[in-house]
Amino acid sequence: MAEIGTVLLAAGLGSRFGPAPKLLAPLDGKPLVRHAAEAALGARPRPVVAVLGAHAEAVRAALDGLDLVGIDNPDYRAGLATSLRAGLAALPETCSAAVVVLGDMPRVTAAHIDRLAAAFAGARVEPAAVAPVQDGRRGNPVLLNLRRLGPEIARLAGDHGAGPLLKGRADVLEIPGDPGTALDIDTPAGLAVLQGGPA
Repeated sequence: MAEIGTVLLAAGLGSRFGPAPKLLAPLDGKPLVRHAAEAALGARPRPVVAVLGAHAEAVRAALDGLDLVGIDNPDYRAGLATSLRAGLAALPETCSAAVVVLGDMPRVTAAHIDRLAAAFAGARVEPAAVAPVQDGRRGNPVLLNLRRLGPEIARLAGDHGAGPLLKGRADVLEIPGDPGTALDIDTPAGLAVLQGGPA
């Protein structure tokens, strides 16, 4: 059985959200980032590594008491790729794959993560990645095969994750997604819709 870890990306500035830290915005009585972290911890893959950057101390406080490993990415301003690389580097060398969870996706559940891991473990031919698909579009979280993608991930730069690496590849296993795997929060209006208030 492949050893799979989880990387929670929680280092970004969230500049489209405005001056207030996006990941600390409350939803259903808890910060956005804590929803994502609790989903990761409710799933089977271990360990869970949270990558912190912007507002690191406040985000760390929002995750207080959770059984995860928090690491700082001093280069977070250089883009998402730096946080992805830092998180993957913090996983044990025995991890052959990692589920990448985004801190601004509060409707992702432990079941979403476990389905990715199960699909990877059950594949007849080991895929480079496993991704949920909703309405023809890939969403998140995604599982990355570190044996297959490790060297390419090491060369990633800029403000994007593994999406460009996976585009057009025939060895990505797609599984059914749902609205939760397609919903990320970028603006206060988007959060207000989720809270049931006016946009």
